[in-house]
Amino acid sequence: MNNKRMNDVIPLLLLFVLAIISQGHAHYSLGKEKITHLHFFYQENLNGDHPTAVLVAKPKDTIVNASNLAPFGAVYVLDTPLTEGQDPNSKVLGQVQGLSVSAGQDKTLLVFMADFEFTSGEFNGSSISVLSRNPILETDREVAIVGGRGKFRMARGFADLHTNYMNATSNVVIVEYNVTVLHYE
Repeated sequence: MNNKRMNDVIPLLLLFVLAIISQGHAHYSLGKEKITHLHFFYQENLNGDHPTAVLVAKPKDTIVNASNLAPFGAVYVLDTPLTEGQDPNSKVLGQVQGLSVSAGQDKTLLVFMADFEFTSGEFNGSSISVLSRNPILETDREVAIVGGRGKFRMARGFADLHTNYMNATSNVVIVEYNVTVLHYE
């Protein structure tokens, strides 16, 4: 076969292969977009037998204590319960697992990367993902919802946070979350 004829056949062969490959892929419909509002409490405890946030890295020669819990460069790993009410003994709705990295040189600011998995109710087995800056000393603030799993696949939205309780001595923090999630049915 001469080169000119081969050059005419190659594009057709590629088109044929792409057509066959595209037929083999499952088609997935996202369904109708909807908005869901969630309300829960984040219960963080840095002390005791079962802390829910653990310091795993800090800058060299930096002291971390009650007056300096989040020095620039500190990294915490989280496994924190989500509850129905402010009382730590209220019904557990899920768990937050992720990281907080202190990224503010001039003020206390965390970059928060976490998966909020729901373990009961309508959204059991589903989660929302947060990746956002979190100025934790501000009583009211907002974080971004950037994704999710299960019923929250392809989610996006925001969470309004309100610190209901913060005790530097006991290292306990309770944050109220009012979440607006856009996702698909």
